Amino acid sequence: MEKRELVILGAGPAGMTAAIYGKRSGLDVLVLEKGIPGGQIAITDEIENWPGVVHATGAELAESFRRHAEKFAPEFRDATVTRIELRDGMKVLVTEKEEIEAEAIILATGATFKKLGCPGEAEFAGRGVSYCAVCDGAFFQDVEIAVVGGGNTAVEEAVYLTQFASKVYIIHRRDSFRADKMAVERALGNSKIVPVWNSVVESIQGSDMVEKLVIRNVKSGEISELPVEGVFVFTGMVPNTECVKGLVKTTEQGWILTDEKMETSVEGLFAAGDVRDKYLRQVVTAAGDGAIAAMASYAYISEQVHLRGLLLDPEHVVALFFSSVDEKQMRLVDDAEKWLAASGKRAVLVDGYRNAKMVEKLGLAGLPLLVELRKGNVASSRTFSSTADLQSVLS
Repeated sequence: MEKRELVILGAGPAGMTAAIYGKRSGLDVLVLEKGIPGGQIAITDEIENWPGVVHATGAELAESFRRHAEKFAPEFRDATVTRIELRDGMKVLVTEKEEIEAEAIILATGATFKKLGCPGEAEFAGRGVSYCAVCDGAFFQDVEIAVVGGGNTAVEEAVYLTQFASKVYIIHRRDSFRADKMAVERALGNSKIVPVWNSVVESIQGSDMVEKLVIRNVKSGEISELPVEGVFVFTGMVPNTECVKGLVKTTEQGWILTDEKMETSVEGLFAAGDVRDKYLRQVVTAAGDGAIAAMASYAYISEQVHLRGLLLDPEHVVALFFSSVDEKQMRLVDDAEKWLAASGKRAVLVDGYRNAKMVEKLGLAGLPLLVELRKGNVASSRTFSSTADLQSVLS
C-alpha cells in the first residue's frame, strides 16, 4: 500500500492553502482532486472580498491558488475517494483505483448546492435547470429566467445573469433577502430584476425545455404560474462528506465538527473550508482553515513519528508519563532526570498533558505513571511517587 505523510482531499482555497503550508513545513504532500480545480470559486463570476485583490473572477483566483501551490511541488492526483477507513490505528483512503495510507488527512472537500427536490427539477437538469450561472448564463440570451434563493449567492448571481436575460425573477420564501446589504442594493437597483417574495417553487414544467414554474405563496397559499425559460437554484449548500459518513462527528445537517486546530473527532483527521461547521463560508475563511489544518497536521505528524520511535517501535522501553501542568509532578520529574543522569540509566519522559492522545491510545490513567512497554504494548504500569520506583524498575 502507498504510504504518505499528508494527504489533502480537495483543491479549492482550503486545500491549496493547506498544500502550500504543508510543503513549506517539509511534509510529503499529496493532493487528491476531483473535477474543476478551485472548488466553488472556479464557477463564481466575481470576487471582490479577497484581501489585496480589488476584483477578480473566480476562475482567475482559483488559477492563482493553483500556480502558487505548484511552486512548492506537492503531488497532484485526480482521484475519487470513496471512503476513509481506520485499520489498526492506520488511516487509509480508499479510491476507485488504489488505497493510500496517510499519517494525517485534511478534508477540504467543500460543499455543493442544495436541490429543490420538486417535481421537474431532475427531469429538466441541463434543459433549463442550472446550478451555475457562470457555466450556463450565456444560454439564456434575451429571455426571462428565475433564480431561487435569497442569500448572497442567489442575489449576486441574479445580477450577473442580467447581462444575458431580459428579466430575472428572484423567488424567495421570505419577504426580504438574507444577502449582504450591498448585494441587495445592487440587485434591487437593477431594472431587470423582479423579486417574488414569500414564495416557493412547487414544480418545474415544460416539454423539451423549461417553460414555466408553478409557485406557491407561503402566506396566502395562492398557486400561480411564472413563464420562464430557465431556473437557477441557489438555496444553500450541503457538505461533501460521503467518504467520512459515520466516521467523524458532525452536526445534524452533516457539517463536520472540529476543534480550533481543525482536528475532527478522529485523531490525525482534519477538516478545512466549507465542509466544516462554521459561522462564515468564504474564500478567506477557507484559506485560513487550510493554513491552520496544515500546521496542526505537521505538529501531529512530528509528534506521532517522534513518540512512535521512542515508545512503540523499540523492543523494551521504560517510560515516565507525567503532567506538565502539575507542580508536584514536575518536581518528581526533576528528581527523576537528576537520578537518570547520575546513574546512566535510560527512561523516556513523556508529558502526558501535551501528548494526551498517546496516553489515551495506551489506555493509561492517573498520572504520574511508570510504564513498561514491550513492542508497543503496555507490559506493566505503576504509580510513580519517587526515584525509588525508577530504581526498582531499571536496576
